[in-house]
Amino acid sequence: MPYAELNGIKIHYEVRGSGPPLLMMAPGGFDSTIEKWTTSGIWVGVKPLETLTSRYTCIAYDRRESGLSGGKVERVSWTTYAHEAKALLDLLNFPRAFVMGGCMGCSTATAFAVTYPESTQGLVLHWPVGGVRWRQNGLERFQQHVNFLKENGLAAVVDLAREQGSFWTSPEAGPWASTIVGDPDFAADFAGQDQDRYLAMVSLMGQMLFDRDTATGPEPQELMALKVPAVIIPGADAAHATSAARYLQECLDGSQYHDVPVEEQTPDRVRQWIIEFLESHVPVAA
Repeated sequence: MPYAELNGIKIHYEVRGSGPPLLMMAPGGFDSTIEKWTTSGIWVGVKPLETLTSRYTCIAYDRRESGLSGGKVERVSWTTYAHEAKALLDLLNFPRAFVMGGCMGCSTATAFAVTYPESTQGLVLHWPVGGVRWRQNGLERFQQHVNFLKENGLAAVVDLAREQGSFWTSPEAGPWASTIVGDPDFAADFAGQDQDRYLAMVSLMGQMLFDRDTATGPEPQELMALKVPAVIIPGADAAHATSAARYLQECLDGSQYHDVPVEEQTPDRVRQWIIEFLESHVPVAA
């Protein structure tokens, strides 16, 4: 079970297959883990870690503060997530890769492309998060955590995290719940930190991550200046508003958009769309 120390954080990752590298940013909101590529939504049928590995070197990882990866108490942004993804790519000696995001992983993927365009061969964006309800839900989760902390204190947050285990299933436990569960030393440090300073930081973090009623991530001006090929597969629910996917289509000049209703997006079709896009942009050997 490989781990990497990236920016002072232990990151759990897996590398499977061979061929051009495909850096995979998992769905699952704040539970962005390798297992989501086999257990979440349409990915159960697409099976990317099985079906894409004959053509590509698939690099999957538990994002910081998720699954078996560690964390650090700091104000996290979409760019923060991008920096750690790039550090993993560097560790594996891949100067450039395709980047595939699912759900909230799309926000990390676009942040990666904007921050490291020279390292981005192309973008696969499946069901980008966004929309009014996505923003409201995200802000409410952070506010629930803040309210619980103000009323009960840091030690109670640690106890709740150990009981519930996830920010996504128990917002009151906060964004570092998974790390608290997995690392007793981190949990002790978390409980002993300055509460007022933490409250200010985590409140600002929520406002920064959920700052718009469309696709969260880079600024539109940054996306419009990006010269990276992209394919977008839209969702249509409270977390993955179709309007967010259309926004990305508008901002990402020349992007390919599959205007297909969700009920017609079968695993076989989605897999084929992904493969066709990747194959059309595989770099030609010198």
